[in-house]
Amino acid sequence: MTAFRLQHTISSGIVFLVAAIITYISFTQEPADAFLFPRMIAIFFISLAAWNFVRALTGVAKVGVGLDIVEFKNIVPGLAVMLIFMFFAAKVIGFFLSSTIAFMIIFTLYDPAPLNDGKAWMKRLIVTVCFMAVMYCLFALLLKVQTPSGILF
Repeated sequence: MTAFRLQHTISSGIVFLVAAIITYISFTQEPADAFLFPRMIAIFFISLAAWNFVRALTGVAKVGVGLDIVEFKNIVPGLAVMLIFMFFAAKVIGFFLSSTIAFMIIFTLYDPAPLNDGKAWMKRLIVTVCFMAVMYCLFALLLKVQTPSGILF
């Protein structure tokens, strides 16, 4: 097994494990009506994860060069922000407010525009507000999905 195939197998295995945990949680929580949409997404997610994992195990998946240490170091800050805000801050300050803050931080981290550029900050703010408005309309108004609520939202 090549290093790239091993990397793909390990990462797809981790994704499959996360999908299995999310699926289990979505099917064991109450009230059942509040978890209808997450259950549909979980089934889709675990199906794709299982398919990808089997393809990685059998060598059918045509993997590229993999992820080197430099690319991994570039991903870590965004991943850390996402984990902190989604798993911890959402319960304290609310899902939509924590998502807005996390989106703005991640956008700022990866936006190549300089931090002292006023136009870039306006762009970041407008994109963040528009994105979160779409997310709010989709989850809260259209799908009526229960989200973690906190102090402010």
